[in-house]
Amino acid sequence: MEKYQTLLYYRYSTIAHAEQFAADHLKFCKQLNLVGRIIVADEGLNGTVSGTTESCKTYMDTLHADPRFAGIDFKVDDVTEPSFVKMHVRYKSEIVHSGLRDPGIINPQQKTGKHLDPKDFLEMKDRDDVVILDVRSNYEHSVGRFKNAVTLDIENFRDFPAKINELAQYKDKKILTYCTGGIKCEKASALLLHEGFTDVYQLHGGIIKYGKEAGGQDFEGKCYVFDNRLTVDVNAVNPVVISTCYNCGTTTAKMINCANPECNEHFTQCDECGTKLDGCCSVECQQHPRKRIYDGTGYYVKVPQPVNSNKKHQKTSLSSID
Repeated sequence: MEKYQTLLYYRYSTIAHAEQFAADHLKFCKQLNLVGRIIVADEGLNGTVSGTTESCKTYMDTLHADPRFAGIDFKVDDVTEPSFVKMHVRYKSEIVHSGLRDPGIINPQQKTGKHLDPKDFLEMKDRDDVVILDVRSNYEHSVGRFKNAVTLDIENFRDFPAKINELAQYKDKKILTYCTGGIKCEKASALLLHEGFTDVYQLHGGIIKYGKEAGGQDFEGKCYVFDNRLTVDVNAVNPVVISTCYNCGTTTAKMINCANPECNEHFTQCDECGTKLDGCCSVECQQHPRKRIYDGTGYYVKVPQPVNSNKKHQKTSLSSID
C-alpha cells in the first residue's frame, strides 16, 4: 500500500522575482505529483503539500538544499491519502495577510518574539506572570485552543492589528503567542513588540509541533488545518472536546464547510444535523440551487467565496424546524 504524508511549513526569506518563482515552483510540485496550497511572496513561502512519502522527501530535500529555505522546519504527518485534490501555488503580497497599510513596519526576519520549543512552552504557560494568546481566527479557536488562552474575535488574521488595544491590560505580562504552525505568530509577535509589549514569545512550530513533541497537553479540542482533514487530534495526554454543534448544541468535534458554496461557512456540526441539513449550516443554505453534494466529510474543493461572513443571525437553525 502506498504511503502518504502531509507537510506543513513556512519560511520568511527574501525571494527575488517571487512571481516567476511561484510559476516555476508549481511546475516542480506537479512533477512530483504533489497536491496542496502554497503562497509565495517577496517575503517568503507558506505552504501545505501532500503526496507520497518519496515525493515529500524529495520536496523537503530540495528546499533544504536551497540556502534561502535551509532553515525550514517541516511538520510532517503520515496520512492514509493525499490531503488535497489539486496543486496551487500563488503569488501574493504577503505570505500571511497582516491587514497593515504598511506591512513593512514589521519584518519577522529582523525582529519577532522569542521562540519557545514545545517543552519550554509547556513549562511556562501556567505561570502567574504569563498570558497565552491565540492569534488565530474565530472558526479555528472555536474548535480547539489551549486551556485558559485569551482569544480574539477576528474573522481573519488581517483583523489582528485592530485588536491590539484590547490586549493593553497584559502589557506587564509575558505574552505567549501560538497558532497552527507558527507563521501567524511571527507577525503577531513582531507587531506586539512594535506596539510596546516588551516580553513576547511564540510557540515554535505551533500547535502541530506541540502535539508531536509535548503530547499536546492542555490543548483542548482539535486543531483546525487548511486541508481536507479540516481538523486533527493534538492532545494525547488529557484530551477533551470543547466545541458544540452550531445547529443543536450537542457536543461535537466535527468541523465542516457549509455545502452552499456561496456561504462556505466553517462551522461545527454533529452527524445527525449534517444528515438533516445535507451538510448545510441553515435551511436557507440547504435550499440553495448551487448546494454541493454532502458526502459526510464537509470538505469541498475551495471556491472563491468569503468564509465566516456575518450572516448567521439571518439563518434558520435546525432547532427551529424540528
